[in-house]
Parts: sequence; structure tokens; C-alpha cells
Amino acid sequence: MRPQDGTGKQAGSPKDPQLIPLHQKPDKIYTRSFEGFYRNLRIAGGALLFILYFGVLWLEWEGRQAVLFDLPARKFHVFGITFWPQDFMMLSWTLIICAFGLFFITVLAGRVWCGYTCPQSVFTWVYMWAERVTEGDRNKRMKRDKGPMSVEKLWRKAAKHSLWFSVALVTGITFVGYFTPIKELIPALLSFDAGSWALFWIGFFTVATYLNAGWLRENVCMHMCPYARFQSVMFDSDTLTIWYDQKRGENRGPRKRGMDYKEKGLGDCIDCKACVHVCPTGIDIREGLQYECIGCAACVDACDTIMEKMGYDKGLVRYTSANELDGKKTHLLRPRMIGYFTALVIMISTLIWNLDHRVPYELGVQRDRNSLFTENRFGQIENVYQLKLINKDQQSHDFTVSVSGFPGLVYNGPTKVSVSTGGVETVPVRIAIDPAKLKDSGSINLTFTISPELDADDGYPDISINSSFIAPQ
Repeated sequence: MRPQDGTGKQAGSPKDPQLIPLHQKPDKIYTRSFEGFYRNLRIAGGALLFILYFGVLWLEWEGRQAVLFDLPARKFHVFGITFWPQDFMMLSWTLIICAFGLFFITVLAGRVWCGYTCPQSVFTWVYMWAERVTEGDRNKRMKRDKGPMSVEKLWRKAAKHSLWFSVALVTGITFVGYFTPIKELIPALLSFDAGSWALFWIGFFTVATYLNAGWLRENVCMHMCPYARFQSVMFDSDTLTIWYDQKRGENRGPRKRGMDYKEKGLGDCIDCKACVHVCPTGIDIREGLQYECIGCAACVDACDTIMEKMGYDKGLVRYTSANELDGKKTHLLRPRMIGYFTALVIMISTLIWNLDHRVPYELGVQRDRNSLFTENRFGQIENVYQLKLINKDQQSHDFTVSVSGFPGLVYNGPTKVSVSTGGVETVPVRIAIDPAKLKDSGSINLTFTISPELDADDGYPDISINSSFIAPQ
């Protein structure tokens, strides 16, 4: 039996849930600094993401920005590949792969995406660091906020907001730099010659970053992000999430180091609340799994530090599964995991194959629908077509045009078409057939083919597309 307090409840047991009115302003969260393995892992991952985000747009590839989404020209350059709106299916496949990847990692290890790589979390940790640098650790910030305004408080607040705004501004400029060449954007900003749309989007993302990471913080994760609401349905008893080992930790209570706390009916939890003070969403992990938990493992690092100081085993708060806590075996390989993994392998392989076999040019054929057919001056039945040749390659190409499908047809149009890099050429052609050869056919299938004049090493194939020739019956 656990000892009871004056209310008849067992001491050290989790608190009963409380209803909080929606209009009630939540208490401000003051996080304290801490050290630990997962903190170092998160810093390394966040640093890598920052290097990628802020550094990739400065790379050059064949005389242009390596990654540039040129919306006016409808070209999306990603290193050596240029995507066009016609390649929209590639983007669709990529987004589907990301979705299935998120499902897979959620079933495996809960919300580790939120805790380690979500932009909201990464920027929030950066802003919390700026807060600690300028205003001090948790206790100093709490004391200063409760006190009256002073010169020191004013300049510390100003320094904090200046850091916040600087990070937000650089973030906004970098984002716009992926759509406007960054080496043109920076001089234009410095000379006050930037376009209105560029200024608008820089301002928009600056304000969004400043508000989301600086002011909204955990409210974005708890109330604005839909993932927080539906991710729990993907959990099962084998999902590795952050748990407090209640059997080992209860009953909670302070004690002196080295005392025999087992004789007093105490568990390993000394009720220091370090796990609460480091949590960016302000929850108490000891109350069980909660939707506000983003899986950042800050509470794991804080608790392990306290356990080490007390001479106890680490892992009172740890990544584990509900089955393991109940003394059962955790099954990493289970039908849902295998299904998500199989789907991911198939989709990623398909995307890689499509990218590897992607042909950087296209052919479109449209028959003139204003008239089904005409009779030319030679007495032949004639149809008019519009051929559209699109060159998505990084260099100009010449294409040989041919048509087949009916013996004796007459092709009136250019046999060679040059298309510049990223260009689109529309070519009108006429196909004529002697009516004596048509017999009773009302429609004939034709095949238009373009053959690129490329080096043999390029290995690009011919492209053919079917159309129809309309004739009188």
C-alpha cells in the first residue's frame, strides 16, 4: 500500500486531470538549461539542418544557383536537374514518400520528428538559447519578470528581441533567396532596390518566424499543428516513446543522498521536478503519455543527470514501450511496421528509377479541332496539327521530326527543329493523304516521333505520341 495524504489519496500518485477553460491564458514556460546525450544529438541535428538551409543556396552549379525555384520561368533547378510543371508528379511522389516516412517513424519511435527536426522545434530551441544568453537561466528570468521595470531589465529584453528579430530576418531573406537568386537579392536589399514582392515575402517570413518561435512556441505544437492530434492513433504498445517508469519511481519524495530510501517506502523519483523545468511544452512526463509531448527527450537528459548525482541507475525516464513497462517483450517488427517499410522501399525505388530514366524533353501533339479535315489544292485530305517540343535539359538540342502510321501519307512541316535550353517550340504541320487510299476509314491512327540528335553516350530515347487523322467516310 502506498502511504496516503490528508485527502485520502496515495502520496506520490499522478495528479487527477483538471479542466482548464479555453479562454484562460496559459502560464509562461520558463525552461532551465541542462546537459545530456539527447541534447547533444538534437544540437548536432539542428546544426546540420541550419547548415543545409542557410548554406545550400550559396552553392553554384554550372554558372547558376544550385537550388533555385524560378517561378516566373516555371523552372525548378535542383543541382544538375531542372524540373518543369510537367514534372509535378515527381513532387507528388516526394510528398507521399515524406508522409509515409513520417508514419513509419511515428509507429517506430513516436514524435521524434517533432523533437529533433521539425522547423518549429529547431527554431524554438534557438530562440530559447537566445533568451538564456540575454536574460539568464530559469530562476533569473522568473525573478526578473516578476520585478519592476529597470534599466537592466529593459536592455536585456531589448537584446533578446534584437537576437530574435535578427534570426527571423536572416531566415526570411534565406527563404526568398531560394526563389530569387541570393547573390542578386542581397545587393538589391542593401541598395533599397528590391522588388515589392520580395520585400513582402521577406517581411512575412520574418514576422512568422519571430512570432512562432518567440511568442507562440509550444502553442503551435499543441493547438495549431494537426500532427499533435492524429499522431496518437499511430501509436501502439510497441512504439518507443518517452515514459516515466512509475513502478520504479513511486512513491516520490525528497531524501538525503545515500539514505536507505527503500525502507521509507520511496521510489527513485526524488520529486525535484527537473523533468518539468526543462520541458519546452511545460508538461509533467510523470503523469503519463500526453499529446503535448514532442519527444525531444529533454526530460530524459534532466532525469539522468539527477539519477547520476544521486547514485541511482539512469533510465527512470527513458525511451521505451508500454509493453516493456508492463514486463512484456517489445516487438519492433510487426505488420504495420513492415507494411510502411515495404511501401517506402517501393516508392523510393520508383522515384529513383524515374529520376534516373527521366527524359529531359517532351512532345505534345494537338490536332486542329476547328475543322475535322480539309481538301487541299491537290485533292488530298488534309489534317493540321500543332507539335509542341519542350527541352528541359541544360543545353540546346536539335530534334528530327517524323510521322508514321499510314502508307503514302504526305508530311508538310519541318523535319528538324532546334529547341534552346528550357525552351518550348510550337510547330504547325500538315498531314495529307490521297482519298483513293483511304477506302472507308473515318479515323486513322498516326504516330509522331521526335529523335534527339545527341551524343551516343547520352542514351536518350526517341519519343513517340499517337494522334488521329480524320477523313470522310
